Amino acid sequence: MIVAGLSAWIVGLLLVRPRLYKASGADRVLLLGPVFEAVALAMFAAEHFFAARDLMGIVPHWLPAPLFWTYFVGIALLAAAISFVAWRQVHLSAPLLALLFLLIVITIDLPNLPQHIPLHLRDRLFWTLTVRETAFACGALVLAGSVLPRESRAGIALVRTGRAIIAAICIFYAVQHFLFPQFVPGVPLEKLTPSWVPWPHVLACLIGASLLFCGVGLLIPRAVRIAAASTGAVLVLLTLFFYVPIFVTEMHTPLALEGMNYVGDTLLFAATVLLAGLGTENPASST
Repeated sequence: MIVAGLSAWIVGLLLVRPRLYKASGADRVLLLGPVFEAVALAMFAAEHFFAARDLMGIVPHWLPAPLFWTYFVGIALLAAAISFVAWRQVHLSAPLLALLFLLIVITIDLPNLPQHIPLHLRDRLFWTLTVRETAFACGALVLAGSVLPRESRAGIALVRTGRAIIAAICIFYAVQHFLFPQFVPGVPLEKLTPSWVPWPHVLACLIGASLLFCGVGLLIPRAVRIAAASTGAVLVLLTLFFYVPIFVTEMHTPLALEGMNYVGDTLLFAATVLLAGLGTENPASST
């Protein structure tokens, strides 16, 4: 996973430079969204290849050949990562990636809803995971819309729909940070913030405030780019200076894979926020 992620990072930064030179201000940060997306996708693709037998248990029981589907998803993630890094056929890979994430929500996340939904409303983790995959899908939708011609109604619809849903999810995550500051920030899951992290509640509230700013900003046309760029950058820094050190401390423990997954999850969410700032009026070149 580490090698795959670093390879995508290095190649992506090299290949994105021509487009970065043509952009300015917040747009330069936003154009890094597909690169960070590719890094996370490459990491998870590698996990699907090298830990396939562990992951195949997640495949719905009604699907035959679970090992095949595990490898299939890995190949799909890798193909999307290559497309985003090379910036080729993005108009195909982005909507297909969105479809993949939506299928995960429909076939894996939603079936876990119990019969008595009101009781489950108190299950924070379920909703956090479900909207996480939904956010990933919507980020890919925005990217798909951003590479279509500017006058394309389909492109405008994809961008606006995906962006609005990401905004709502950012606000939901912000509230989770304020209500449960003892858990790790970014994507608010069940992991408690390590005891060696100073002022964990302050950190959680700061990330929550950033997500709230992003959620509101994505709904205001004039604030979209700065909201997405600033919060996306915050989440990238959170990945580098919070989750990577956690992974390093857990590298030689049974929690190593979990630590790496948190790195990938947070980076993918950071990329999703950055992608939310793209649009048919932005400098993402069509392909």
